[in-house]
Amino acid sequence: MQDDIDKFREIYDLVITFFVTYSFQLVGAVIILLIGLLISNRLARLVLVVCEKNKIDITLSKFLASCTKIFIIIMVGIICLGKIGISVTPFVAAIGAASLGAGLAMQGLLSNYAAGLNIILTRPFVVGDTIIVQGVTGIVEEVRLAHTILTDEDEVTITIPNRHIVGEIIHNSNTYRVVEATVGVAYSSDIENVRTIIKTVLDELGVAKNREPQIGIDGFGDSSINFAMRFWVPTEKFHQLRLQVNDRLFEALTRGGVQIPFPQHEVRILGDASAGAQ
Repeated sequence: MQDDIDKFREIYDLVITFFVTYSFQLVGAVIILLIGLLISNRLARLVLVVCEKNKIDITLSKFLASCTKIFIIIMVGIICLGKIGISVTPFVAAIGAASLGAGLAMQGLLSNYAAGLNIILTRPFVVGDTIIVQGVTGIVEEVRLAHTILTDEDEVTITIPNRHIVGEIIHNSNTYRVVEATVGVAYSSDIENVRTIIKTVLDELGVAKNREPQIGIDGFGDSSINFAMRFWVPTEKFHQLRLQVNDRLFEALTRGGVQIPFPQHEVRILGDASAGAQ
């Protein structure tokens, strides 16, 4: 029992001595920390405003603002520790050893962060672009250090780890996406009339205003001349406009007297040669 009392007294004396010795330093460290947090927030907002005024990409702007805030907080933390008499050298060594172990344990996660930094600095795409990567298509909503967030026309949120983006083939069509379609017409059709009907339908739906559509004969089938169409639509309305074009085109071709043939096969039944001889 006496041993416990002695240990309690030692701890009590140590705490009292610490507060007596470093009371003013502790108060100063708290004040410095609060001021540092305030300054870091304001400088981060200032960096973000300056980047926006200079029309820097929003992803890169947020990254620079976050780096500024983190750097200031780290510097203020070092000053506060020194203020209360704590040396940061052992902490630096411990952090280095812990970082090595954590790096080996979280190679996949760290590779995502490295890839995210690569995307932010090189900017192969920016927020609002339409990209196709790893068989996934969507509009870039946000680029984070660990992953990139896409959305599609169905308002589905797609999260892709950044290490699956860097080093892959990326298709970036900005805010548009190409529609490739084919329609077959009879060989007796007026080719120029068919081309005019297709162009008129695209004009009426406003598709041709985005970019000049490509219309031409794609091939010659067994029963039809196949017209190919390539036109660009906003990604968020890809399927909506594609289906509208098909509906309007069918109606326009029907009104214009253009026949859309279906596959036909001619079957001949040959009689038995020996029976014919009799």
